[in-house]
Amino acid sequence: MARFLLALVPALLLAQVATAQAADPELLRDRIEQLRANPETPIVGVRLAAVRLVSQLYERRGFAAEWSANTSEQLARAIDACEADGLDPEDYLRTPLAQARSAAAAANAPPDARIDLDLLQTEALVRLLYHLILGKVDPSSFDPNWNLSRRLHLSDPAAFVQGIIDSGDQLAERVEHEKPPQAFYRNLRTAYAHLREIAAGGGWKPVPSGPTLKPGVTDSRVHSLRARLAADGDLDPNAAAGGGDLFDPALEAAVRAFQARHGLGVDGSVGPGTLAELNVPIVARLSQLRVNLERARWVLHDLPPEFVLVNVAGFEVYFLRDNSVVWRARAQVGKPYRASPIFRAEMTYLVLNPTWTVPPGILAADILPAQRRDPNTLARKGLEVVDAQGRVVPASSIDWSTATPRNFRYMLRQPAGPTNALGRVKFMFPNSHSVYLHDTPSKDLFDRSDRAFSSGCIRVENPLELATTLLAPQPGWDRAAIDAAIAAGKTRTITLQKRVPVLLLYWTAWVDRDGALQLRRDLYGRDAKVAAGLAQPFRIRPR
Repeated sequence: MARFLLALVPALLLAQVATAQAADPELLRDRIEQLRANPETPIVGVRLAAVRLVSQLYERRGFAAEWSANTSEQLARAIDACEADGLDPEDYLRTPLAQARSAAAAANAPPDARIDLDLLQTEALVRLLYHLILGKVDPSSFDPNWNLSRRLHLSDPAAFVQGIIDSGDQLAERVEHEKPPQAFYRNLRTAYAHLREIAAGGGWKPVPSGPTLKPGVTDSRVHSLRARLAADGDLDPNAAAGGGDLFDPALEAAVRAFQARHGLGVDGSVGPGTLAELNVPIVARLSQLRVNLERARWVLHDLPPEFVLVNVAGFEVYFLRDNSVVWRARAQVGKPYRASPIFRAEMTYLVLNPTWTVPPGILAADILPAQRRDPNTLARKGLEVVDAQGRVVPASSIDWSTATPRNFRYMLRQPAGPTNALGRVKFMFPNSHSVYLHDTPSKDLFDRSDRAFSSGCIRVENPLELATTLLAPQPGWDRAAIDAAIAAGKTRTITLQKRVPVLLLYWTAWVDRDGALQLRRDLYGRDAKVAAGLAQPFRIRPR
């Protein structure tokens, strides 16, 4: 009998909450008018952020209550589920809703309590959908270059929200449907769940500092290293338990796997860099994944069917078609003090055998100071001085001691050729940053684990493969034709018949095609700003 009564209580509470639909429409209308007149009016201590949309929903319904016991339960499930997306259920009023449900379910609950619960649930759903579709953090608030912002492109947002409420048993599923659909997001969320499980089990302990641990050594710290690598799956737990203090081949393989996943030099030894990554606390890794899940919500909803993507933090560039990677290569990106910007543009043409014109920033910061110190700088770099009429003038005819970026009336140009800074091809997507993708004669730098060497543009490994992929739809431009045009030595511009979107993004965490969680150093210190934004209270972004 006791078990029967315990099972009955939740049903009775839900039945009492369900009576909200019988609430007096006049009372609901009065409350909506209060909110319209004074949006600061609290509902169960909560100031509604979406007063205009919430009011519109109820006005269209003739001020009838929205929520039933079933849809209330579905909403609670959807709010709880968002924790797996790195979001905070309290942003969607989990605690105030629980309090409002309790108040509305009381035997002597006034009609106002049921109305408040109904309004609060509608507000909570709007908030949740808003973050799932647009993201919580506004990237333009800390990145002046950001141009990937999205809006709710809905002709009728009220009808959209009403449709989800009306889905009944499918409400939680409908909310789930508004999350980014790509495998990138799903896989990252799975990795986040795995890390949360590790954290719930106590996380991992740091490996003590000391000299570099190398394969074959015996050291008391090896035991800690084994435990750390087993904690997140790089080492089999059985090997961790029985390996002792010898740095054996199984442990070396685990170290190499860890280094590869973290973008480190893969040598199987635990030096300062690897030790630092091993000792990043699990709470910091959880934050890193939350930040990258948020970035996914910013950009993954409206992807074009075909585009070039540069992961600046990951030093990689991809060509994607129908959500599949058809080409990828390593990249070199901007140094931290000349960071590659994060933005979107459209590639319209490419240039074979390009010349290189020194941009204003490099002219001011590098070339002019160097030329003042050493008059042979331009000759050594293979740079020509070109006047406004396009004529090459002798460098010796210019007084470099007085030359400044403001009074310098010439252009510095490097002719096409194998030593040109842009290599044999550049890919142009006109933008205000003067950033583009290009080849480079500095091929050896692609073998470095940290590839932040450029002045902002993106240097691409195997760029002729990308050129071949981009030009494949255009007759007469197969790889043989491209090679022949380059061999001719003349500068050649090829306009793309179809523009290709280019997205420069910033991912410090993702899951690769083998299912391994990849983590990277926060090259430009951007993660902390996103994490800080995720910790802020809910607010509607300014338009």
